[in-house]
Amino acid sequence: MSLSTEQADKTEAAPVIAGLLPLIDDAVTAVDKYVASAKTALSERVSTDGKVDRKKMDVEQHAAHGFGWIATYAETLRETAAWAQRLTDEGKFGEIEALLTQILFSRYLSELTGGIPMNQGEIIRPHELGMHDAAEALYQTAAVKTLITDGITPDSMAAAAKHLPDALGRATVEETGLDETLSMIRDQFRRFSDDRIVPYAHEWHLQNDYIPMDVVQDMAELGVFGLTIPEEYGGLDMGKTSMCVVSEELSRAYIGTGSLGTRSEIAGELILIGGTDAQKEKFLPGIASGEILPTAVFTEPNTGSDLGSLKTRAVRDGDTYKITGNKTWITHPVRADLMTVLVRTDPATNNFSGLSMMLCEKPRGDDDNPFPADGMTGGEIEVLGYRGMKEYEIGFDEFAVPADNLLGEVEGMGFRHLMATFEGARIQTAARAIGVAQCAFELGLKYALDRVQFGKPIFEFPRVANKLVMMAAELVGLRQVTYFSARQKDSGKRCDLEAGMAKLLGARVAWAAADNAVQIHGGNGFALEYPISRVLQDARILNIFEGAGEVQAMVIARRVLDTKN
Repeated sequence: MSLSTEQADKTEAAPVIAGLLPLIDDAVTAVDKYVASAKTALSERVSTDGKVDRKKMDVEQHAAHGFGWIATYAETLRETAAWAQRLTDEGKFGEIEALLTQILFSRYLSELTGGIPMNQGEIIRPHELGMHDAAEALYQTAAVKTLITDGITPDSMAAAAKHLPDALGRATVEETGLDETLSMIRDQFRRFSDDRIVPYAHEWHLQNDYIPMDVVQDMAELGVFGLTIPEEYGGLDMGKTSMCVVSEELSRAYIGTGSLGTRSEIAGELILIGGTDAQKEKFLPGIASGEILPTAVFTEPNTGSDLGSLKTRAVRDGDTYKITGNKTWITHPVRADLMTVLVRTDPATNNFSGLSMMLCEKPRGDDDNPFPADGMTGGEIEVLGYRGMKEYEIGFDEFAVPADNLLGEVEGMGFRHLMATFEGARIQTAARAIGVAQCAFELGLKYALDRVQFGKPIFEFPRVANKLVMMAAELVGLRQVTYFSARQKDSGKRCDLEAGMAKLLGARVAWAAADNAVQIHGGNGFALEYPISRVLQDARILNIFEGAGEVQAMVIARRVLDTKN
């Protein structure tokens, strides 16, 4: 069920704030000033002799992480304002785009001045950074005050809600920044996802089944695994923006399919950045075609984000390295043909300097015999969500790797190589978060339109519709900061800060969307038979992997503090 065209035609003009674009530009300027003041305030707490002191950052962790969120909000609003201006220049900034823009600004400005939820139980408030007066000054800025008080009202929320039924099966709002080719790719992968993934994904999840190999092969034929690999190695050489488009659409269908390409993306980038010509010729064409399925083997049981303390060692023995140690949280290792393994090649070190990256080939296994290779064993880790590929812990006992499979054939470069992939990995994770949030939005919207209570669809109740409107508004901001970081990467510009912000925000947006969509489903949302229960479980992992939210917020804070402006 949806609102009829006749009903929509009778609706009065939507309450878009007059002069919205100048207001949001003024608000961004005011927020930038607020961030600068917050940076100064935090710097005074955590610096020694003008330099950031790691111990002080740990003591002031709540404030430091909160500052990371403040900076993330500022960047999100800046990119949303730029998007609104681009659409206006193209004559595409319509009513729904304006409404969602002012709603997003109203929400985030209100939280900047009152308190930002870093998660459900932790809020960073201005006074905790010594920013009470600055927050009051921000609120009293004319543009900010107008957006906060007039941006979210019963009328503006109701007006935005009237547009949402038309969003099923397509993007909620007009997009920009995607050329004709990328728009065609989005349409192609949405059709593919709706046909080959959506009808089966929930059963794969419930049964903890692998994504079928025929689906993997279809994805390979569509170019999923070679999107960013140069044409000379059999790839499409389309850049990170195309990766965002594809990852978003595949993750909207099922995070497992959206994440299959992550492993190929990481392996491909590692080899492109650090590999020898021979290594590129040997591995990249197979990765691009999907003939070689890679997996990333970095984490150890007691290290987590502390990669500098890795203990898995690789000892040179003639023309071979022998790997011994334990790894955990390895995604899709059984069916993988290639493992990128982070090891310690210099036993005299206990930090990043002694790490190297190995390109370890292995035979494919199955559930009956997961690791048919000498010197390698493993056991499955049962997980709530993020299924379809399966998680394993792996033990290596003098697992042999040819010496010429040392990435770059130079020891001690492993951490540097890995760090170079973080921008792309976090952009891709943010795109996966967009897809998960979009899926939650669509499932929640469809259920709200179909479910009748007290004689009418529950979508007509404001507390239900408002949840969906806020999902749509946050998706606007998340898309802009994510796609901006991808465009920066494609332009050869440093974007680790923006990519980290997109990942940090994306995890929270996806979880909030899934949680609210479950609430819209009521008791049915708690039933395993409903796909939204899967989406909730899948969304939870986004704030943990590829940099836990706490680590990500700290990295953002340090990067902004180190910026000389």
